[in-house]
Amino acid sequence: MLQSIRDRSRSWGAKIIVGAVVVTMALFGVESLVGLFGGGGDEVAKVNGQSITRQELEMEVQRAIRSGQVPPEQERALRGQVLDEMIGERLLLAFAEEGRLHLSDEQLDQVIVTLPEFQDQSGRFDADLFRNRLASAGFTPTSFRAALRVDLKRQQLQQGLAVSDFVLDSERETLSALQSQVRSFRYHALDADALDEPVEVSEEELLAYYEEHRDNYQRPEQVRLEYVIVDRQEMAGQVEVDEEALRQEWQNRGRDADRRVSHIMATHNGERTREEAVERLEAVRQRLAEGDDFEALALEYSDDPASAEQGGDLGVISRGFFGDAFDDAAFALAPGQVSGIVETSSGLHLIKVTGLDQPSFEEMRDDLARELALDQVTGDFNRRVQSLIDESFAADDLDSVADGLGLELHESDWVSREGGEGILSEPGVMSEAFSEDVLVEGFNSEVIELDDDRRMVLRVAEHREATVLPLEEVRERVAASVTRIKQREMLLDVARQQVERLRAGEELDLDWQQVEGATRQRDNVPRSVLQAAFRLPHPETGEAVFGHTSDGERVILIALDDVTAGEPDEQIDAFVARMAEQLRAQAAVQGLRSHLRETSEVTRR
Repeated sequence: MLQSIRDRSRSWGAKIIVGAVVVTMALFGVESLVGLFGGGGDEVAKVNGQSITRQELEMEVQRAIRSGQVPPEQERALRGQVLDEMIGERLLLAFAEEGRLHLSDEQLDQVIVTLPEFQDQSGRFDADLFRNRLASAGFTPTSFRAALRVDLKRQQLQQGLAVSDFVLDSERETLSALQSQVRSFRYHALDADALDEPVEVSEEELLAYYEEHRDNYQRPEQVRLEYVIVDRQEMAGQVEVDEEALRQEWQNRGRDADRRVSHIMATHNGERTREEAVERLEAVRQRLAEGDDFEALALEYSDDPASAEQGGDLGVISRGFFGDAFDDAAFALAPGQVSGIVETSSGLHLIKVTGLDQPSFEEMRDDLARELALDQVTGDFNRRVQSLIDESFAADDLDSVADGLGLELHESDWVSREGGEGILSEPGVMSEAFSEDVLVEGFNSEVIELDDDRRMVLRVAEHREATVLPLEEVRERVAASVTRIKQREMLLDVARQQVERLRAGEELDLDWQQVEGATRQRDNVPRSVLQAAFRLPHPETGEAVFGHTSDGERVILIALDDVTAGEPDEQIDAFVARMAEQLRAQAAVQGLRSHLRETSEVTRR
C-alpha cells in the first residue's frame, strides 16, 4: 500500500522506515504496534538521546530478507548495514526538524488523495477504501498520517539539498567530452605459459585457505528419501486398445474436422421452379450412380459459375461457413461420399467431401491409443490415488503402502532443500520433504500432485544436519582455489615486470589484440579491459602508455596508442548532464550524513 510513497524516496533506509508499521503487523502481530510507536524493547543504538530498539531493527532486517533482497545466510552482515541506515535516517530527520521544515495538513491530504492505493476504478479518492486499506495494515488515519509526515519531511530535506547544488557548464562540457572520447589500444592476456615454473601449493597453504574459507565448504542440511508414485501414464502403458475402437475414435474426430468440399448447385427462381431444380439434381445423382465424374457434372450443371470452373470445389470449410443445413450434410459425410439434395437460402445442392483437414489414421494411431488408454485407466487411477491417501496417512512407513498398492518403493540419494534431479526437482517436493511433519515428526507426506497424471508420497529415511566438510573430502577443490589465486598473483608480478620493460622501450614478443576507435560503450571487448584502457593517461605522440588489469583469473597487459575526441552526441550530452546532477545530489546528501555523524552523539550497543 505504501509502495508508491516509498518509491519516491532516494534512500533505501527511508523506503524501509515508512513501511515499518505494515511490516510489523505481518511479522510480529498487532501487539507489536505498541512497541513500534512506543519505542519498547532492548536498545541497540541511541541517536542524540533517542533510542533505536532491537524490535525496530529486527523488523527491518526481516523485511529485507522476506522481500528477497538478501539471502537469510547474510542476515548477520545485513543487520549492521540496516542499523547504519536507521541511524543515518534518524540524524537526517532530526536535522530537518531543527531546520523547521514544515508540512501542512493540506499538503498531507493532497498526497493521500493522489495515491492510487486509495482510489477507485475511476481514479477518484475513496474514503471507504482508504479506511479499509489502513485497517487491514494495522493503521489508524492518525498513525498513517504521522508516518507519512516523517517520510515526506525526509524527502523534502533531500530534495532541497539536491536542488541547492548545481553543475557548472564547464564541468558538464568536460564530462561530456570524457564520455564521448575514443581510444585505440592493444591488449594481451597472460596465462600459465607466461610463468617460468608451474604453481606449487604447500600443505600449509591448503590448510590456511581451508580454515579461512570454511563456509565455502559446507555440506547443506540433507535428507535421503523414500517415495512411491501413482502414474496414470504408466498404468495406461499396460493397456491394449482395440483396433476397432481406435478407428471409431478417428472417425468420431473426423466429424468435426475441417474438410474440403465440392458442390453442384441448382437455383430456382423466375426461370426455374423448385420442382425443376430438384429434377435437375436428381438427374445429376443418376449420372453419378452410373459412374460419371462429379467435377465434370459440376461444370455442366452447377449454377455457381465460380466453383463450377473448379469442378465444384469450395475449398476447406469449418462449421458455420454456409449455414446449418449445409453443415449438417457436409459434416456427416466421409471423404468421397456425396450427400442427398440439401436446401439452403441460395438454392439446392449436392455436396461431396473430397478430403479432411485431419492427419491420417496411421499418423494419429499412437496418440489415439495413448489417449484412449488414459481414459480407460482414469477410474482405476482415481481409486488408487484415494487408497494412497488413506493408507499413507495411517501407515508408519512406506514399505507397507507400496506392497498394498503394488507400487515400487523408490529411494533417493542425499538431497538438500535445493532439490535433486528428475522427480525430486518437481515443484513442491522438497518443501514437503523438509516440512515439520515429515522431517521433524517423521510422518509420511501428504499426497503431492506433480501433474495431471502423477501423485507422490514421500518419507524421510535419513537426515543429516549441515556441517563443514573435512579437508580430506574437499582437498581437490581447495587445491584448485589456492592454485588459481597463486597463479593470478604470479601473473600479476609478471605483468608488472613486463609493463616496466615495455615502458623502458623494450620490444616483447606478445600476441596483441588490436582495438581501434573504441568508445566506452564498446561491447566486443572485455569490460575490465575497456575500463582499464580508459583509465590510462593520454599517450604522447607516437608513444604508447602501458598498464595492466585483471579479469577474473586472467591478467591482461594493455597498450594505449591513441586518444581522440568523439563526435558530439545530444543523447550522450543529456545523459551526462543527468548523471552529473544525480552525482552532485548524492554527494550533497552523503556529505550532510557524514557531517551529522561527526557532530552528533551516536552510541551502539
